[in-house]
Amino acid sequence: MNDKDLQNLVETVSLESFGKPFLHQAYFNARLRTTGGRYMLSSHHIEINKKYFEQLGMDELIGIIKHELCHYHLHLEGRGYKHRDQDFRLLLKKVGAPRFCSSLPDRPMRSQSKKVLIYACKECNQIYRRRRAVDTKRYVCGKCKGKLVLEKELTKD
Repeated sequence: MNDKDLQNLVETVSLESFGKPFLHQAYFNARLRTTGGRYMLSSHHIEINKKYFEQLGMDELIGIIKHELCHYHLHLEGRGYKHRDQDFRLLLKKVGAPRFCSSLPDRPMRSQSKKVLIYACKECNQIYRRRRAVDTKRYVCGKCKGKLVLEKELTKD
């Protein structure tokens, strides 16, 4: 699928799902990494991440197009086009568009940190659990301003 095919698809989906024409441009943007698509407020163009089509197929692509067209049509009508607006959420439901796109299979999920660092204050024995290391030369106990020391490092299974 190329940009011309995408433009035709967006125009078709707009007429079928919204009953309104799409009068601007839709194209693939290879630089999009964390999102399926985006609606540009200033130019009214729609950019789509081609990886979503390649890895998840036509149904996912149409869902992303519907989502971006919700932003497009509401913005042009002067209604609430942002994710938190009720107009936007109602239109998403009406046309069957997803609120969020699926995650890509080739992009691994960021896993929770497996280690836990236990720090203790030398003065008052206050315990601090952290996932990231604390600079003990720079930071002190929040309770008594005493010196912090690394007690132990735990790893979760």
